[in-house]
Parts: sequence; C-alpha cells; structure tokens
Amino acid sequence: MLQYKPLSHLPTAEELPETDHQPVDSELQTWVSTLLAILLTWIWKDRSDWFWGVNLGIYYDQEKSAIVPDGFLSLGVELMPSERGRLSYVLWQENDVVPLLVLEYVSKTYGQEYDQKMVDYAQMGVLYYVVYNPIYCHRRQHKPLEVYRLVKGKYVLQTQEPVWIEEINLGIGRGQGTYKGWTREWLYWYDKEGNRLLAPEEEIVSIEQRLKQERQQKQQAQQQFEQEQQKRQQLVEKLRSLTPEQLTALGIDPELLD
Repeated sequence: MLQYKPLSHLPTAEELPETDHQPVDSELQTWVSTLLAILLTWIWKDRSDWFWGVNLGIYYDQEKSAIVPDGFLSLGVELMPSERGRLSYVLWQENDVVPLLVLEYVSKTYGQEYDQKMVDYAQMGVLYYVVYNPIYCHRRQHKPLEVYRLVKGKYVLQTQEPVWIEEINLGIGRGQGTYKGWTREWLYWYDKEGNRLLAPEEEIVSIEQRLKQERQQKQQAQQQFEQEQQKRQQLVEKLRSLTPEQLTALGIDPELLD
C-alpha cells in the first residue's frame, strides 16, 4: 500500500493540474482507449463501481507530478463522483484505490513505455500493465500487444492472447473491427471462451443482419410453399383430365379430385 508523508493539507483534484499537457501523437492513441471504455460501459451497464480514465492524470505521490496513461481501470470506486466528473485521479481522494490495469499506446515518439513507466506502475502497484504497439513494435523487438502481470513487485509477460483477467472476468486482446467508421485492428474485451464482445453499434448491426436473414428465410419458405402449391394444382388438373377408370387403375379415388 502506498504511504503518504504527513502534510497539513493534501491537494485535491481541483488544486492539481488535470494532465501533463503533453499532446498525443495521433487520434488513434486516444480512440483505442476510448473504445475500451465504451465497451465497458456497455458490458457493465448495471455496475457503477468502476472507472476507466482516458488521458487522465494519476496522482499517487504528493511530491511527484501526475503520470498520465492512455487508459486505466479502477475497481471499487464511483463511476461518476460528481456532475463534473474527475479532473484527475488522485489516490488519496479515491480511498487509495490503485488502478487495476493501465494501458499505454506506443506512438512514434517513444514515451518510456518499456522502461521508466514500467517502473512507475510497478511501484504504484498496478496489477496489469498493457502495452499496445501496433505500428512501431519491431523497432524495439516487442510484440504488438504485451500484457504484464505484477508478481512479487515485478512485471511478468503473459503469453496467451486474449489475456484473461480474472479480477474483472474479462479478457483483453486484439481484433478486427470498425469504430468511428475506421476498420482496422483494435483492442477489445473477450469472454471466457475467447469470443470478442461487441460494441453497441456492432450489436445493432448484428441484430439487423440476423433479422434480415430471418426475413430472407421466411421469404424463401413462402416461395417454396407457393411453388409446391402450384405443382400440386398442376398435378390435380392433370389427373382431372383422366377418366374414372384410369384414376382407379392408378389407385386414386376420383372423388378426391372434386
């Protein structure tokens, strides 16, 4: 647990800078994190004991500047503590709840994601450290997605993908999808069986496709029924052209055709 030096006054979120004022390199850096937040809002629509921050400063030491990950997840905190939302995430205002998971997106400008930030998050006690590096992973000989778990104070790389996170009963991994009209690889949440969980707009599309398929099946069934009815009528007309003797010879009761 983090220890704070006694001060006459611990600064609040209103008194602290909201961010480090460092611009992100690309909109993708923000969208990857935002999509995960949107998905959680949908998956956990009945929960209010969690918070996902996007480019929000985390204050964990009153003598240090905030550290600003691209995304982070905390459990056991209020989803929306006030109408203004959070200006920053201040541990001593959050009952010392350390984020369970932190996400860093590696952009063109290297931000120490594999070095100093790993040290900082380990010291903070962040259990899962997610590094997404889809474009520049080869320049540092890393994988596009690496998820580390804190074990005895050190981060251990998890080998499977998606990586199952028992504490939230969800997995995290890569997948092809469309967000904001952009079809590409994104980070998604997964269920225990490894199925990617859909975003609300994807579920709507999926339902519409299923309904369309059902309508097509009904139309095909109706067409088939009408074709069979037509064949039956043609057969009846053909049999009616036969004499009663011919029908009897075929084993057909002439009265059935009336």
